[in-house]
Amino acid sequence: MAVNSQRLNITLDGEHAEKLSRLAERTHVQEGTLARSLLSTAIDEADPNAAEVVSLLDAIPDAFDRIQEGMRQAEAGETIPLDAL
Repeated sequence: MAVNSQRLNITLDGEHAEKLSRLAERTHVQEGTLARSLLSTAIDEADPNAAEVVSLLDAIPDAFDRIQEGMRQAEAGETIPLDAL
Protein backbone atom coordinates (compact mmCIF):
# COMPACT_ATOMS: atom_id res chain seq x y z
CA MET A 1 0.00 0.00 0.00
CA ALA A 2 1.06 3.58 -0.54
CA VAL A 3 2.48 5.51 2.40
CA ASN A 4 -0.62 7.74 2.72
CA SER A 5 -3.18 4.97 2.18
CA GLN A 6 -5.86 4.01 4.66
CA ARG A 7 -7.42 0.58 5.11
CA LEU A 8 -11.21 0.41 5.00
CA ASN A 9 -13.34 -2.70 5.51
CA ILE A 10 -16.68 -2.77 3.75
CA THR A 11 -19.44 -5.36 4.03
CA LEU A 12 -21.59 -5.90 0.95
CA ASP A 13 -25.04 -7.41 0.97
CA GLY A 14 -25.40 -10.73 -0.85
CA GLU A 15 -26.64 -9.22 -4.11
CA HIS A 16 -23.78 -6.72 -4.40
CA ALA A 17 -21.18 -9.28 -3.28
CA GLU A 18 -22.36 -11.65 -6.01
CA LYS A 19 -22.29 -8.90 -8.63
CA LEU A 20 -18.76 -7.92 -7.59
CA SER A 21 -17.71 -11.56 -7.78
CA ARG A 22 -19.14 -11.94 -11.31
CA LEU A 23 -17.50 -8.70 -12.46
CA ALA A 24 -14.13 -9.76 -11.02
CA GLU A 25 -14.38 -13.13 -12.71
CA ARG A 26 -15.23 -11.56 -16.09
CA THR A 27 -12.40 -9.04 -15.84
CA HIS A 28 -9.89 -11.58 -14.49
CA VAL A 29 -8.95 -9.52 -11.43
CA GLN A 30 -9.32 -10.18 -7.72
CA GLU A 31 -12.48 -8.92 -6.07
CA GLY A 32 -10.56 -6.63 -3.69
CA THR A 33 -8.67 -5.01 -6.56
CA LEU A 34 -11.89 -4.39 -8.48
CA ALA A 35 -13.70 -3.10 -5.38
CA ARG A 36 -10.85 -0.66 -4.66
CA SER A 37 -10.96 0.62 -8.22
CA LEU A 38 -14.75 1.01 -8.24
CA LEU A 39 -14.77 2.79 -4.88
CA SER A 40 -11.94 5.10 -5.92
CA THR A 41 -13.80 6.01 -9.10
CA ALA A 42 -17.04 6.65 -7.19
CA ILE A 43 -15.21 8.88 -4.70
CA ASP A 44 -13.46 10.79 -7.50
CA GLU A 45 -16.78 11.40 -9.24
CA ALA A 46 -18.74 12.28 -6.09
CA ASP A 47 -19.97 15.85 -5.82
CA PRO A 48 -18.66 17.37 -2.56
CA ASN A 49 -21.67 19.72 -2.39
CA ALA A 50 -23.24 19.19 1.06
CA ALA A 51 -26.75 18.84 -0.37
CA GLU A 52 -25.55 16.11 -2.71
CA VAL A 53 -23.80 14.26 0.12
CA VAL A 54 -26.97 14.36 2.24
CA SER A 55 -28.98 13.08 -0.71
CA LEU A 56 -26.50 10.26 -1.23
CA LEU A 57 -26.60 9.28 2.45
CA ASP A 58 -30.41 9.43 2.50
CA ALA A 59 -30.44 6.91 -0.37
CA ILE A 60 -28.71 4.21 1.72
CA PRO A 61 -31.39 1.70 2.77
CA ASP A 62 -32.01 1.67 6.54
CA ALA A 63 -28.96 3.89 7.17
CA PHE A 64 -30.60 5.90 9.95
CA ASP A 65 -31.87 2.78 11.71
CA ARG A 66 -28.43 1.14 11.45
CA ILE A 67 -26.78 4.24 12.93
CA GLN A 68 -29.25 4.25 15.80
CA GLU A 69 -28.59 0.55 16.44
CA GLY A 70 -24.83 1.17 16.43
CA MET A 71 -25.23 3.98 18.94
CA ARG A 72 -27.39 1.75 21.15
CA GLN A 73 -24.75 -1.00 20.98
CA ALA A 74 -21.99 1.47 21.87
CA GLU A 75 -23.93 2.81 24.85
CA ALA A 76 -24.57 -0.78 26.03
CA GLY A 77 -20.86 -1.61 25.79
CA GLU A 78 -21.43 -4.11 22.97
CA THR A 79 -18.56 -2.78 20.85
CA ILE A 80 -14.82 -3.41 20.59
CA PRO A 81 -12.47 -0.45 21.10
CA LEU A 82 -10.45 0.37 17.97
CA ASP A 83 -7.17 -0.11 19.81
CA ALA A 84 -8.25 -3.67 20.68
CA LEU A 85 -8.51 -4.67 17.02
